Amino acid sequence: MDIFISVFIIGWGLHSFTQRDQNVRIALLGTFLARYPIEKLMESLIQGYLRALGETDKERQDAIWSALKTTETDLVQQFNAFALAFSKVPEPQARISKVPFALPQITKWLPGYTFDARKVFNVHAHAIAQAARAGDDAPSKEKAFTMMAELFLMQHTCHWFCRSRMVASARLMARHKSPYAQVLRSVAAQTRKAYGALVGV
Repeated sequence: MDIFISVFIIGWGLHSFTQRDQNVRIALLGTFLARYPIEKLMESLIQGYLRALGETDKERQDAIWSALKTTETDLVQQFNAFALAFSKVPEPQARISKVPFALPQITKWLPGYTFDARKVFNVHAHAIAQAARAGDDAPSKEKAFTMMAELFLMQHTCHWFCRSRMVASARLMARHKSPYAQVLRSVAAQTRKAYGALVGV
């Protein structure tokens, strides 16, 4: 019985410290994201892509693609501004643990097994801008799928920063029905290379 009580106390303590650590990270990222309408623009863009892809009338489809260019431009500008602002965060606070599950203060105790969120957000900023510029020389369908993958991966990084890789991947699957591995395969090759070099996947 004493063993079970000890295990329960240790487990409760780990959960409590982990929750506290995650709340600090959520508050930090939320402070920056709250300044920019990134989530709203992202949702509007994805819904617009899905509407365009499902449109059978060519003229109406072209009109939707054209209207979405403004949203793409706004999203690029807003995410660039976010990435620039977040780059000012002190390095220790910007570290993300490569351990799949959450542990309290893991980035402090195992700094060598972490990566810098500031650098990854810069990769996402560049990738989103590149995907937006691809409209003139790539089919709209291809562009839409690439951009959505880039946005899903960026969102995964946000959830990973706040919680853990396991939670981020689970949310990606629940929200967009897209496995993490599939999203990685769907982003642009240069994104996959730069992201992989930082994250180690």
